[in-house]
Amino acid sequence: MGIITRLHWPLILGLGVLAMVRPLVSTVVAAVGGDRPPAVAITLTILISAAWIGVVGLTRVRHPVLTLVFAALAYAVFSTVFSAIASPIVTGRLQGPLAMPGAIIAVLLSNAAWGAITGLLALALQRARGFRPERTPD
Repeated sequence: MGIITRLHWPLILGLGVLAMVRPLVSTVVAAVGGDRPPAVAITLTILISAAWIGVVGLTRVRHPVLTLVFAALAYAVFSTVFSAIASPIVTGRLQGPLAMPGAIIAVLLSNAAWGAITGLLALALQRARGFRPERTPD
């Protein structure tokens, strides 16, 4: 529990909010009746991942993997709440994980995996730059 309390929570929450670009773009496009090609979602995911890796990998964040796992979990929560609010307004019915509660676990697990992958890449970037945080007892 000690490591978790020492994580940089404003950064984690900020990175989670940054990822909200993806559902916001999707919602705006749906609201105006536009087409949502998969390439847009994939491109946004790659750009968000690159931003996360850059922000964490080019700074002295002590626990990059945990930081990005929690950022991705924060995004999962934010996007779930957002879809619960926005989908009835845009489509007239509840959509997303809250409409299918079993999907909530899948959303959390897939986002945790995304955070772990980007966290490992950020850690590799830190190591390539020569940054190795001191080990502290937990």
